Amino acid sequence: MEKFNRETAENLYRAMLLLKDTDECGRFFEDIFTVRELLDISQRLEVAQLLKEGKSYQIISKETGASTATISRVNRCLNYGSGGYNIILERMDNKNTNN
Repeated sequence: MEKFNRETAENLYRAMLLLKDTDECGRFFEDIFTVRELLDISQRLEVAQLLKEGKSYQIISKETGASTATISRVNRCLNYGSGGYNIILERMDNKNTNN
C-alpha cells in the first residue's frame, strides 16, 4: 500500500470543495470512485447516522448490511477520530431541521 501523501489528498479536498451541487458531486464521484468504493463510503455514512441515533450494532447491521467490523470502525471514528463524521452529521441534521 502506498504511503499517505497529504499534499495529494489536499488537492482532492480542494477539488471536492469546487463542486457546486449534488449533481456535480455525483458525476465526479462516479468518475473517481469505483461503484464498490462509493457504496462502501455511503454505507459508512449511513452507519454513522444510525450510531448517532443510538441504534445497536445488530439493528444497524440488519438495516445496512454492514459488518460488525465496519460498524465498530465507524463507531471508533465517531468517538475517537478527527471529528469529520460529527461535523457532517451535525450539518446534515441542521439542514434537515431547517427545511
